Amino acid sequence: MKNIKYLAVLALGLIACEAEVDNPIADGGYYTAGNVDLSNYVAVGNSLTAGYADGALYTAGQNNSYPNMMANRFALTGGGSFTQPMVSDNLGGLLMGGTQIAETRLVLSGTSQANLAPIRKAGTPSTDITNVLSGNFNNMGVPGAKSFHLLSNTYGNISSLPAANPYFIRFASSPSATIIGDAVAQNPTFFSLWIGNNDILSFATSGGTGVDHNATGNMTPSTYGPNDITHNTVFAGTYQSLLSQLTANGAKGVIMNIASITSIPYFTTVPYAPLDPTNPDFGPQIPTLNDIFGQLNNVYAFLGVPERSIIFSQTSASAVVIEDEDLVDMSAQITAVFNASPSFVPFVVSLGLPAAAAPAVANLLGTTYGQSRQANSNDFVVLPSSSVIGTINTTVASNLEAQGLPPTMAAQFATEGITLPLEDKWVLTENEAAMVSTAQAAYNATIAGLASANPDVIMVDAEAILAQTSNGGVAYDGGVITSTYGSGGGFSLDGVHPTARGYSLIANAAIKKMNMTFGGTIPMVNPGTYPTVYVD
Repeated sequence: MKNIKYLAVLALGLIACEAEVDNPIADGGYYTAGNVDLSNYVAVGNSLTAGYADGALYTAGQNNSYPNMMANRFALTGGGSFTQPMVSDNLGGLLMGGTQIAETRLVLSGTSQANLAPIRKAGTPSTDITNVLSGNFNNMGVPGAKSFHLLSNTYGNISSLPAANPYFIRFASSPSATIIGDAVAQNPTFFSLWIGNNDILSFATSGGTGVDHNATGNMTPSTYGPNDITHNTVFAGTYQSLLSQLTANGAKGVIMNIASITSIPYFTTVPYAPLDPTNPDFGPQIPTLNDIFGQLNNVYAFLGVPERSIIFSQTSASAVVIEDEDLVDMSAQITAVFNASPSFVPFVVSLGLPAAAAPAVANLLGTTYGQSRQANSNDFVVLPSSSVIGTINTTVASNLEAQGLPPTMAAQFATEGITLPLEDKWVLTENEAAMVSTAQAAYNATIAGLASANPDVIMVDAEAILAQTSNGGVAYDGGVITSTYGSGGGFSLDGVHPTARGYSLIANAAIKKMNMTFGGTIPMVNPGTYPTVYVD
């Protein structure tokens, strides 16, 4: 079988070069803050607050962070200065003592708009985390932070790596500082808080390879792995503590809830059924594939699990084959049934193998398809899988050759998503997605409840705003912002973080809610003046 690589085609329309920073009309005495003091605005959160986009933190992204947009508008009503812990370049990426530890940002590269594809921007980063910044910073957004990380007094200590955070290390007031402590020490008069996304996001983007601690009952964050889902009770207690500290001195603030993880391009761009029978590298192989899988499907039926059958259509797109760890592992049973079948040895011989190879082939089929099935519409195939589906897994192919399979046949059984089930990391299954959704709903209930209990704290429904980008789009004067990868204008090339234009939706929603609640006339930003994705 040839390399049948699936590539998502980008029909790009809204492409921008470097950021054109919004330049509002000077105040003529009309704009007011209402009954809120904006003289010292501090933003607390994670990458969404920092201005992270395109898989990195870079200067243009920071300049177009939603808190910076808001602060620029606040300045028209007497708001104070707004400082950010700026990185050193527009390339992105990080160094530690001269060694690169984080990748540069994604850009689009290609010879024409028809073949543009995301790549890492070439170059060596110049931001070294050992060069610690001094002073206070109004933007306390730390990429990668989960809710409980904001309370950790080792999160900014370089000696605690990898448990510490390289972004916070470079601007923490001391190695033992906490994010919330540094924020509160500035005595903010107004704050924003957007945290909790990473408490479920890392689980989702890793294809559910972490642990859902709502199932384990583990409420000790210090034992959590990087891809684990934070227990609902831990999140609630943490969030309440954060909010109590931010409001202790009478500050008012705006908080954002958690968007639906599975509605972002990282999970919606690659279809669960991407295998096109008109593809010349795939279509001609379908009869042979169905013949081979027909043998396996008979075994599935015999074992009482016909729903696991694998069939590729010759007239419409077919679903990829995936590994599903929630399925009962039937590896041993499949192998035993094949070994006991009188028709199996002739089948092996028909493949051009000697009869003596039958036990090895039976074991191969059992171990490969013991927990496999074809994906369905309730599964989410993650964005990076687009460069994997249909390719030959050379490691698996080499192992199969070592077991005696000819090179051509070894490659046939090592084709990702077709004969080799996609690993768990490439797919968020229906059950895993339900875990994420359940946790998100609990987090949002906590956030809404705390906002409603405090008249000085307002909540922006970020979930609804970002959902609208995937449900018809958000109109602005000059266009529509959607979640379509590459061309929609709402999400950057990492498929997770908004573009500057997408962040402007959050800034506008916060300003609008502030004006309604506090009686101000703070002007909103024009999304059309902010960029979308970048071409190298």
